[in-house]
Amino acid sequence: MASDQGFVRRMLQTVLTVAAVTILVAIFWAAREALMLVYISALIAMGFSPLVHMIERPRAGGRLPAVPRWLAILVIYLTVVGIVVIIGLMVVPPLVAQSVALWDRLPDEFNRFQSFLIRYRILRGPITLAEAVRSAPQGSGANAVGTVLVAVSSVIGGVFGLITIIILSFYLLIEARAMFEYWIRFVPAARRGDVAIAAREAVLKVSAWLSAQFVLAGVMGTFAAVGLGLMGVPYFYVVALVAAIGETIPIVGPVIGGITAVAVAITVSAKLAAMVGAYFLILHQLEANILVPKIMERRVGVSPVAVMVALLIGGSLWGLIGAILAIPTVAILSIIVDQIAAARDAMRLEA
Repeated sequence: MASDQGFVRRMLQTVLTVAAVTILVAIFWAAREALMLVYISALIAMGFSPLVHMIERPRAGGRLPAVPRWLAILVIYLTVVGIVVIIGLMVVPPLVAQSVALWDRLPDEFNRFQSFLIRYRILRGPITLAEAVRSAPQGSGANAVGTVLVAVSSVIGGVFGLITIIILSFYLLIEARAMFEYWIRFVPAARRGDVAIAAREAVLKVSAWLSAQFVLAGVMGTFAAVGLGLMGVPYFYVVALVAAIGETIPIVGPVIGGITAVAVAITVSAKLAAMVGAYFLILHQLEANILVPKIMERRVGVSPVAVMVALLIGGSLWGLIGAILAIPTVAILSIIVDQIAAARDAMRLEA
């Protein structure tokens, strides 16, 4: 009788556990968009945390008082905003002018590109805009209005998401210590030191990744703008901006920037396109063999195989955002795996 009651009790516990896990997974899946915003905010907070600590600590051997944490965070935010504004004032006016000029010349450049393809028998005949419109899928006016509304809502959602990330990361930086002290209480006392070390390593790696993204994007954008400008490539501001943004996407981003630059240069001449292709190939080699190994691999500590696997998984789950967040996620997971392995080794030695 007692064995039957024990079996029933274990069965109920198993069923309740499976049900609770299923409900929890369903809740996480339903709130995945919000959880992604929280995760991005946490990564940004982790990335700026060492800089905040450096600013807020006492100066001159303790003779100068420590800077309040909220003020240190505010200084960093205002500095970032100031840099963005300065770069915007330098880049946006010529970027807008070149974008407008590119849009005006796009039909002519498209026809020239078609003529190039026809001359080398890559394309059988020219395709006019009317033919492209006729071959496009037909839809009702309601579908068009719905598409516009979806696009507008996506833009508004993106703006609100960006504002949420900025505000949430600010509060996460302010409450980081209190939150860590609260959650560390649920860790066994014998393991709290290891957890603190792992958390510190994760913060340092994410900070290294974030700083590396800024450095790589700035270097690639600057060199692309200078090189393309000297070679006389039209709309080089636009191409340089694409190259800088693409640099934040591992492996695939530099290829996108190079293809964009060659596509713009080939509208001028095949010789210029070859020069631009060679220039971006040299930039990619310098980035892959000098910048990334020194900045990303050595400081973040993520192997190329792990990066490739993480890019495939992150890209399939979350697209472009998943690919960008793949490296810091793998870095954090590697620390967790190392801690689990170290704990098991310690238990085997004790046994």
